[in-house]
Amino acid sequence: MSADQFELNCSVRTDAGKGASRRLRRLDNAIPAILYGGNKDPIAITIAHDDILHATENEAFFSHVITLKIGKKKEKAVIKALQRHPAKPFIMHADFLRVDEKQAITVKVPLHFVNEDKCVGVKLGSGSIRKTLNEIEISCLPSNLPEYIEVDMLDVEVGQTLHISDIALPQGVTSVALSHGGDSDLSIAQVQAPRGGGDGSDADADGGSTAADDSGDGADN
Repeated sequence: MSADQFELNCSVRTDAGKGASRRLRRLDNAIPAILYGGNKDPIAITIAHDDILHATENEAFFSHVITLKIGKKKEKAVIKALQRHPAKPFIMHADFLRVDEKQAITVKVPLHFVNEDKCVGVKLGSGSIRKTLNEIEISCLPSNLPEYIEVDMLDVEVGQTLHISDIALPQGVTSVALSHGGDSDLSIAQVQAPRGGGDGSDADADGGSTAADDSGDGADN
């Protein structure tokens, strides 16, 4: 997928402060944002609210290199933070990090679970799939940035828990968690035994403990 799939028109923002940001949102239907990193000075910018809202409706926006058109210049960046209104479908602020094609970046990418309906533990063991992570943090060059990472549930049995180390990462992509050692090998999903026991109940209890311990580390941005 092309890195230019996501392109946002931006303007340099000259005023600052909460009052200026409120006027920007109310009068211009735009949001304040910041572009930083890449051994350059940060730039305060504005983006049309509807443009960025539409872009964020695509999951891939959060794991792709984005092109920011600022006047006559173009900057390559990734989204690092997005502030949303707590009660309304409105984006309040965005942070973008410049990328250098020769330097690795750290990004959270979504997990896509496949073969859930064909999973051995579900079909033959009457188990149920419990997911404990929906994204993982990775490090890679911008050119190697995957849109998502697949988790194959086909051969997962009742009571079995999948961890980050069980995922086949694309070439050139590393897990940030695993770089911290085996203790950070968080659980991703497990197949729980059906209620009422069965041969997989003990394994389910162990797996449930692991998932419960790890679930707090799988929070969203």
